Amino acid sequence: MSSRGAVPIGLGLGRIANFINQELWGAPTLVPWGCCSRAPAARRAIARHPTQLYEALLEGGVMFVLLNWAGAQARPAGTLLAIFLIAYALVRFAIEFLREPDAHIGYLAGDWLTMGQVLSLPMFAIASPWLFAIRKR
Repeated sequence: MSSRGAVPIGLGLGRIANFINQELWGAPTLVPWGCCSRAPAARRAIARHPTQLYEALLEGGVMFVLLNWAGAQARPAGTLLAIFLIAYALVRFAIEFLREPDAHIGYLAGDWLTMGQVLSLPMFAIASPWLFAIRKR
């Protein structure tokens, strides 16, 4: 296996560990695949989105395929890193909508903007023009 597959596999395994350790809670849900767990502030176990598994699939599996596909052809230096940062930022931003925000931070704006989304924005904002510049060369 090439080194471009190591990071997504590590991220995927890390998210599975988050699921096993019951960390990074998903928001309460009524979907049939919701997992019952007890968040620290909850008095009883309720079904929650298994966001850790969503991220394991997207950050681990999908990004593994994406990076190996993109890396199969010769590309300018920095292309795979830019693709990785863009994909990671998009996945994190999207999954945060299904995650319960950190208890000590809460939502930063309204009932939807979380710290994870805010931290994903600079990655996307830097990597997108960078990828565009690399492709223009």
